[in-house]
Amino acid sequence: MAGKIPTRDQAARRIEALRREIVYHERKYYIDNDPQISDAEYDGLMKELESLEALHPDLVSPDSPTRRVGGAPVESFAAVRHRIPMMSLDNVFSVADLEEFGRRMEKLLPGRTVTYVAELKIDGLGISLLYRDGRLVRAVTRGDGVRGDDVTSNVRTIRSLPLAIPERGEVEARGEIYMPFESFQALNREREKEDEPLFANPRNAAAGSIRQLDPRIVASRRLDAFLYWLTVDGSEPASQWETLTTLRRLGFKTNPESRRCRSLAEVTAYWAEWTENRDALAYDADGIVIKVDAADLRADLGATAKAPRGAVAFKFPARQATTRLLDIIVQVGRTGALTPVAVLEPVLLSGTTISRATLHNEDEIKRKDIRIGDTVLVERSGDVIPKIVGPMRERRNGRERAFVMPPHCPACGSAAHRPEGEAVARCVNPSCPARLRESILHFAGRRAMDIEGLGEALVDQLLAAKLVASVPDIYGLKLDDVAALERMGSKSAQNLLDEIEASKKNDPARLVFALGIRHVGEKLARNLAAHFGGLEALAAAGEEALLEVEEIGSIVAESIVFFFRQPENRILLDRLKAAGVRFRSEKPAATASGAVLAGRTFVLTGRLASFSRDEAKAEIERRGGAVTDSVSKKTSFLVIGEEAGSKLAKAEKLGVPTLTETEFRELLERA
Repeated sequence: MAGKIPTRDQAARRIEALRREIVYHERKYYIDNDPQISDAEYDGLMKELESLEALHPDLVSPDSPTRRVGGAPVESFAAVRHRIPMMSLDNVFSVADLEEFGRRMEKLLPGRTVTYVAELKIDGLGISLLYRDGRLVRAVTRGDGVRGDDVTSNVRTIRSLPLAIPERGEVEARGEIYMPFESFQALNREREKEDEPLFANPRNAAAGSIRQLDPRIVASRRLDAFLYWLTVDGSEPASQWETLTTLRRLGFKTNPESRRCRSLAEVTAYWAEWTENRDALAYDADGIVIKVDAADLRADLGATAKAPRGAVAFKFPARQATTRLLDIIVQVGRTGALTPVAVLEPVLLSGTTISRATLHNEDEIKRKDIRIGDTVLVERSGDVIPKIVGPMRERRNGRERAFVMPPHCPACGSAAHRPEGEAVARCVNPSCPARLRESILHFAGRRAMDIEGLGEALVDQLLAAKLVASVPDIYGLKLDDVAALERMGSKSAQNLLDEIEASKKNDPARLVFALGIRHVGEKLARNLAAHFGGLEALAAAGEEALLEVEEIGSIVAESIVFFFRQPENRILLDRLKAAGVRFRSEKPAATASGAVLAGRTFVLTGRLASFSRDEAKAEIERRGGAVTDSVSKKTSFLVIGEEAGSKLAKAEKLGVPTLTETEFRELLERA
């Protein structure tokens, strides 16, 4: 068409032909690793398409290859709730652990033949992709497994991920975004030239890249992705192997090293093969993932609170290196715990530069006889957490020196208190600057006061600007002050203040957990709030009264009493109450005789208008019921909200009773 301007019809036909050709060559290059044209030829096709679309903007479609990059930078990422949680996997670290997993499968699936699919465990960033009628409409990070960030604009820049697929209806595909070693090395070379901090490893680089606010930066990072999970209109394929096959048919990239295994012996052989050959990979893998192949068996196995029972990650052996221990510093945690941290001469280990490692506590240092100046053996357990195995005593030269735990908090100078029988010393000052940051983050967390938007970056800014000096100060924040912070603005600031205001109405159980009392977790916080009816009675309770609460022993009771006896904490409670934070439960706890939901198991699916998922769970448990994550024959009720997922189809298949949100509320009221 060179030399003359095409008509609209001619342009439309040529645009469609160019798009098909470009998509074909993208697949050959990025997925099949079998390029059929040169880069210059590909660039020529793309340039022609861009020119035609510029002449006829009305012919531009969201799935055009030209739409991968070019979106304007965003101010922030919206949080999106996953319709089906993105669960983590339990880990095994030895063949014996894997054999125990196999015995558990035999016990839970008596008389049934179990085969497996083994896949390399890619060390990257979990992602969920949603397609409607063949077009990518949303991409969400794993986040905390329940909610993630909407990063659609950034994910569109990954050329191995199709913008359009040959499948109607609603398709959700999940996988792992990663940065190949080649891209990682190129990125760090560029950062070194610009005198910018280097990324420690490909996983951090991938995670940092996908959270960039400017898609053009993401495009320059050359990320890639492997997909491994799929639903079509809420239904999974019949097996994991069929899932991988279907993903490839739809144009997704799956890991080519995946293998179907008839037994755990074959799985073990696969793991041994890649333990030896993982350095030959072009990307970082830290183990293998083993899944029961048949989807119906995995559904019958169900899940624990954190992980599916029909899958497990078998980590590669830890890698070790030697380096010099330059110093031992002390860090202060949210609860005031003083933790010694080893400062190491930087050493490369499993693709990561290690310069620090935890030493846990003073007794651990003495037990291992670790001294400042030692040459030490460093290990990454499961290729994740660096730790010091021990000193190389024969290499000592006499200049090494023993570590002595400081008697005062290194952050604020307050006394460090180590209770009798405990291994950890603690700063007793709740307003210690080192504790404050973590205290606010914990207080605002999803399972505590659930203040969306109050994350690490914003808390750091609030502290730097001296807008908060204690936890209750967040309830006194002013719109103008917050709006003036970096990357905020009036709208974002108002959204945050609305979240803070809404948190005042939370169930007191959330507040009990948010206070960060030692030994008081989420479940115990609910028990305490239910038993005492609120904060005031709990704060006034003695050890004898606390021992009447389920799951509380003398150590926990003593810790709770100690917390509420501190004058600083009394002041903190007074300020929270004055700010309007709810202290009393509206409904009394169900007594043992009134726990009418005892023995009944609930599963929740979809979005509820009247409750968050955690609130619904708390209401059920308060009445004696239990909540699980997967539907089985033992499920008493499936509570269905808007956009219910595959659990509804499973419940209908198994004959599990369902409750609409209205029916669920009525049941709670009767209970």
